[in-house]
Amino acid sequence: MDKFSSNMKVADLVEANYRLLGVLSRLGIDGSFGEKTVAEVCSPFGLDADTVILLCEVYTFPDFRPSMDVLRRSHVGDVLRYLHQSHDYYLNRALIDMEESISWLLAPCTKRQQDVVWNFFRGYKTELKNHFGFEEEEVIPYVQGLIIGQRRSGFSIDRFEENHSNIDEKLSDFKNLVMKSLPAECDSFARISLLFAVYALQEDLKCHTWIEDNILVPMVRLLENPRRLHDEDRPSAEPAAERSELSDREKEILVSVAQGLLNKEIADKHHISINTVITHRKNITRKTGIKTVPGLTVYAILNNLIDINSIE
Repeated sequence: MDKFSSNMKVADLVEANYRLLGVLSRLGIDGSFGEKTVAEVCSPFGLDADTVILLCEVYTFPDFRPSMDVLRRSHVGDVLRYLHQSHDYYLNRALIDMEESISWLLAPCTKRQQDVVWNFFRGYKTELKNHFGFEEEEVIPYVQGLIIGQRRSGFSIDRFEENHSNIDEKLSDFKNLVMKSLPAECDSFARISLLFAVYALQEDLKCHTWIEDNILVPMVRLLENPRRLHDEDRPSAEPAAERSELSDREKEILVSVAQGLLNKEIADKHHISINTVITHRKNITRKTGIKTVPGLTVYAILNNLIDINSIE
């Protein structure tokens, strides 16, 4: 199937990509759509069928990119509705469901191991809550004002784009910690169950971020300046990282990173150049698949490279 349309049956849409059940659910469309088309299902909910199709295509076609003409015809209010409901789903459903699997998985672990994993996960949850809080309190009200012709001074969608951080990196680090650093005594089914949930959330968040960057932002720019037709290119995703064991020197550098030392302090401590420190840190990230300092710290603790008391 090359393209979706508003006159196709919802059942055929879901058959093409079952993940769209979640997308439709966040828009208020439940599973009782029978033989109805997308347009027929959207009408009672006040949704623009073409905008719903646009969101579904993001989740289905990896190379999909809407034209500015498509964005001009779409309804930014429906995009906001979807993003708002997604925030609620991530915080109050997906992460809460994940916590049960984490408790089950960590049962045979030591208290130290349990504490560092929970602290990392809860730190991510707080980070995600703050990220969405900015969007709920600043971005969504700003765009809703634009829709009715009221523009708030001192704010623009450029400010949102400048502060739009990656909400996927730390989750990716958590996934790698679960796969590689928890003891073999952990329940295998619990580990796989949690990994399925993390992978699913990670993929969903990537689509969510893509919608914000490539649909919401240009749509809002058109509201701010209807003459603006600029369609920016986005960088392609990074290739999958190569994995291998850390060298003894890389382990030393990792410990220093976990202790909170800056690159210059690490260089002075180990009598090497800053460029060498940077190279070691890149290699550590490439080999572990972990990019954030909190993630690397948990990795070091779980792999007995550092005592948790030395970083408190």
